[in-house]
Amino acid sequence: MTGDTPLISARSLGAVFDVSKPWLNRMLAMESKRFLTAVDTVDFDIPKGKTFALVGESGSGKSTIGRMIVGLQKPTSGQVLIDGEDFFAIKDQKRKLAMRRRIQMIFQSPYASLNPRWRVRHIIGEPIRAFELMPAGEVDKRVAELLDQVGLAKSDGEKFPHEFSGGQRQRIAIARALASNPEFIVCDEPTSALDVSVQSQVLNLMKTLQRELGLTYLFISHDLSVIRYMADEIGVLYLGRLVEVADRDSLFENPRHPYTRMLMDAAPHIDAFGRTAEIVSGEIPDPIDKPKGCSFHPRCTLTEDRCRQERPAVREFDGGKAKVACHLCTA
Repeated sequence: MTGDTPLISARSLGAVFDVSKPWLNRMLAMESKRFLTAVDTVDFDIPKGKTFALVGESGSGKSTIGRMIVGLQKPTSGQVLIDGEDFFAIKDQKRKLAMRRRIQMIFQSPYASLNPRWRVRHIIGEPIRAFELMPAGEVDKRVAELLDQVGLAKSDGEKFPHEFSGGQRQRIAIARALASNPEFIVCDEPTSALDVSVQSQVLNLMKTLQRELGLTYLFISHDLSVIRYMADEIGVLYLGRLVEVADRDSLFENPRHPYTRMLMDAAPHIDAFGRTAEIVSGEIPDPIDKPKGCSFHPRCTLTEDRCRQERPAVREFDGGKAKVACHLCTA
């Protein structure tokens, strides 16, 4: 990898799902196929050692992007580049396996992502065995090191997941993700199922591990306070499309897209008493039948005729530091 090549890149990434009824039902009802566009030509780069965050409402396509980036789901269109190489174009299975070792994922629910029938030492040691990273006799020693790294005891390896709290389970999930010595981790809402006090502990742990191990994160969340703490750069998703991408400080100090401002107004504020927030009517449209033009126009208070007819192109601001897909954005 050259110094200018991002560790991870998404290029015109798209995901379309066939949600049609069975063939016979469609024939009897004389209906055509129906397709849901979950991700729509998404582009972003993640430099090594940095955190790129995706934020948006439920159904905006955040988790679908995460699954495509780690290879759990093949894109309908576009590319996932790792060190500039298209991951899904690799044919040699050994090279593909070596590439997979470098990327891991922490899932949303610590209650569902751990096998309840396995002891913790087996759960954490599984990636080591799967990638054949060391002799079988050394796996337990490595598992003990990983448990210590995430703030758990060696003796915890003999327990089952149900014997731990939610925060401890997520620490186990983090240890499992670290077991293959990855360079890049997709964090899919890793703290949304946890209490606020436990959230801070897990987030601090992730920041510490990133600093010590040089990890790169794709961080997915709907919580703007978590995003602000974790991210270096933020992408705002609406109906599968990135409507705004900017560095953290720029986004929070000067949100340019109306949808970004809506998300910030809807988030809890410590000074919320007496504060007047802009009220946005309507709900997120049906992703199978998206509005013509700008997808956000049915909910936007600034809508003009152009917004209803023409899909806005992504434009750069501040010398390329911010990218916004809005006809009316001028600064």
